[in-house]
Amino acid sequence: MKFEFTTKDLIEWGSAGLVFLSGAMTGHYAAIGMNAVQWAGAAAAVLGSVTVAVAVRVWPPQPAKAED
Repeated sequence: MKFEFTTKDLIEWGSAGLVFLSGAMTGHYAAIGMNAVQWAGAAAAVLGSVTVAVAVRVWPPQPAKAED
């Protein structure tokens, strides 16, 4: 059984890791206590990472450019 990762797989896993990391950090700091500005920043970070993950999965692939 051979596993082969493509660039697309790496990008998808990386974006999923970004979502996990931003959510985990938000949860950690929420447990410690955050003020309203920190909550806004955390929400922006989580929404931004989810946006990246969705964009990576739905963006159509670009055709390769022909070399002269």
